[in-house]
Amino acid sequence: MNNQAHSDIVLENEHRARVRERYTADEAEVIDLLMEHIRLSDSDRAKVAAAGAQYVDRVRKETSPSMMEAFLAEYGLSTEEGVGLMCLAEALLRVPDAETIDDLIEDKIAPSNWGAHLGHSSSSLVNASTWALMLTGRVLDDDPKGPTRVLRSLVKRMGEPVVRTAVAQSMKILGRQFVLGQTIQEGMKNAREEEAEGYTYSYDMLGEAARTDADAKRYQKAYSDAITAIAKQAKGDVRSSPGISVKLSALHPRYEYTHKTTVMRELVPRALELAKQAAKANIGFNIDAEEQDRLDLSLDVIEAMLSDPALEGWDGFGVVVQAYGRRAAPVIDTLYNLAERLDRKIMVRLVKGAYWDTEIKIAQELGVERFPVFTRKINTDLSYMACAQMLMDRRDRIYPQFATHNAHTCAAVIEMAGNDKDSFEFQRLHGMGESLHGIVKQAEGTRCRIYAPVGAHRDLLAYLVRRLLENGANSSFVNQIVDTSIPSKAISKDPVAEVKALGKQVANPTIAQPHDLFKPARHNSKGFRVNEPASILPLLAAREEFADSKWTGGPMLASSPDPKGTGRDALSPADTGRVVGTVYEATPEEVETALDAAQGGFEDWSSWSVADRADILRKAADLYEEHTAELTAITTREAGKTLLDGIAEVREAVDFLRYYANEAERLEEEEPGTPRGIFVCISPWNFPLAIFSGQIAAALAVGNAVIAKP
Repeated sequence: MNNQAHSDIVLENEHRARVRERYTADEAEVIDLLMEHIRLSDSDRAKVAAAGAQYVDRVRKETSPSMMEAFLAEYGLSTEEGVGLMCLAEALLRVPDAETIDDLIEDKIAPSNWGAHLGHSSSSLVNASTWALMLTGRVLDDDPKGPTRVLRSLVKRMGEPVVRTAVAQSMKILGRQFVLGQTIQEGMKNAREEEAEGYTYSYDMLGEAARTDADAKRYQKAYSDAITAIAKQAKGDVRSSPGISVKLSALHPRYEYTHKTTVMRELVPRALELAKQAAKANIGFNIDAEEQDRLDLSLDVIEAMLSDPALEGWDGFGVVVQAYGRRAAPVIDTLYNLAERLDRKIMVRLVKGAYWDTEIKIAQELGVERFPVFTRKINTDLSYMACAQMLMDRRDRIYPQFATHNAHTCAAVIEMAGNDKDSFEFQRLHGMGESLHGIVKQAEGTRCRIYAPVGAHRDLLAYLVRRLLENGANSSFVNQIVDTSIPSKAISKDPVAEVKALGKQVANPTIAQPHDLFKPARHNSKGFRVNEPASILPLLAAREEFADSKWTGGPMLASSPDPKGTGRDALSPADTGRVVGTVYEATPEEVETALDAAQGGFEDWSSWSVADRADILRKAADLYEEHTAELTAITTREAGKTLLDGIAEVREAVDFLRYYANEAERLEEEEPGTPRGIFVCISPWNFPLAIFSGQIAAALAVGNAVIAKP
């Protein structure tokens, strides 16, 4: 290997290291770093805000909202009805039978105040939907008084199948606002009208992550068939030709860091085959962004694909970067460095991100150190501006694609572009942002590509729900632009000024940090992301110390100088030839001694205050967390636990210790009692640490003594 090649690899590793370092960075620290990338002066930013407000005014004066924009304005997530519809739509994905659907419809539709929305919308279709929902609600609402109750019940029973059909049909109507066609041929046919006006398309084959290898192969064929169809409309230039967006999770059922070796061996060839097909046709091929836990692995896959010599000279390889992720900026640096090292030109589509609520809840559930995403929308808006500037500064290797429905964002990008408006493009979703992008395209002469999903209705609902969640909040631009009660200047505020006004409250204080989820009662137990290298690699490294350790179980009494029982080997259930340690069975004499010792211990321990006993349990919980590496190692080697289950085992044990410490203090105040005596706690084979610790902690917390049998 020559020195230059070695230098390039070291440099690439440094960029990847920065991506991982950013994972645990404080939100305020990340925002400070992003601020440095935004070179617009105060006057420039004021100009951008004014231009964005003008776009909003023009959209309101010169155009009408699309059906979806009108629907979101009327039934946003800030309304009870909007939340009910969202729950209904999302739940229909999992409902197995008609009877359950009927019950669900009754639960979500009947109690709502649909009449309040009647006639409010600018869309006749939305108003018609309101009539249907209102009538449905009345049909399903039994009158508890008089003889009409029986009649209402009869109508209800007869009406539910009709309602069920109507709801399904309504979802299809809504879906058509987002889905260009059920097949790629139908989608391309429906795209002709917009293409005639100068728009280009990026087609997305509907479907979520593959669950089986058969799913993955089916999705791969769908992508391949779509590329074959799209290639017929290639125009020799990636920028003016239609393209395709691909989800890596659709190409392999275990697209996870824990299965990296398998992914690199099986997924990369599948994705590379599709990329080569797109390169041959000279059309765009975008790797979609997904959950944050897949980011690190996706960079490995992208590097492996882009390094293939067959892709040399092709400028259509694209990557999606999510601005709501705290690692977005170093990811852009990593991609740029990769393009430089391989002498490639690539596309980068910058999006805000569509899984925010999921990322927040998963981080809280896992008890990890930080959120992988920003906790305020305004922080994401600032991140988008900073990343946009980074992309504009790297146009020698990157063709930026700005996916946004936000007028201020459009104005900021145009200001950053200066006189060169041909070296980037805007993107919007099919069925959304039509008016805004039409005005921007006409006024500025910029390019615009439409991201258009294609697929059967059975694959629609998950995508539809994601779009509704993404754009249905009352803080979203799509929701606000049709609400004329909100001034255009308020919609096009400068994110930099807004963030600076936050002072030290950069992170949203109303969103509990993962470790603070149960505060003020107790700390959340510390967790790890097994599919996130930045989180799990330190734990894996610490576990290595215990790879060949042997533990001793016994003697029964810590005070015994030597075990009197017979020692036997404890073997790994995964490898019965591997000795984990030595176990000494207690003798009858030791049991008698233990019972006597426990009685003496009970008299002493039960005299301690509840607060002191609780503090000891909390200290034990802290020590469990400090020794997570050893505890997970022994649960794997002795009990056959996977790493994920071992982490969960330790966390559950920690939660038990802290929970029972709190409960003991609560009971002392509300229902004070007296300790009962000596408890024998026996470990269940499948939870040798968690449930075992829980039994012991519950007994000790209220002053009892314990004889513990592992």
